[in-house]
Amino acid sequence: MTAMSEKNVELAHGSGNVFRDFGDPHADLKQAKAVLAARIIAVLDDRGLAAREAASLSGFAATDFSRIRNADLGRFTLDRLMKVLAALDANARVTVKVDLSRSAPAATSGSG
Repeated sequence: MTAMSEKNVELAHGSGNVFRDFGDPHADLKQAKAVLAARIIAVLDDRGLAAREAASLSGFAATDFSRIRNADLGRFTLDRLMKVLAALDANARVTVKVDLSRSAPAATSGSG
């Protein structure tokens, strides 16, 4: 067995968005959903809520909470995740920052 030395390790710095780092075309949306899901899970854990308890408190289905806990976010829109969080934590704040340097150039209209 060979010991690994620092010479064998390559360190790569990520962008802070793993979805972008892997070239996902919907990276920013997926990152936002993941951040909201993590906050929802933190509230559930802090309050010791199981899926059924969270469902009865929030009005959302227990299966929604199971999907969130399993990071199965494909069926959720960003606004729905925000509503789930708000139903669990009335004091929750969501801040969105748009980085225009990463945006695609605006379409220009041509004559013709």
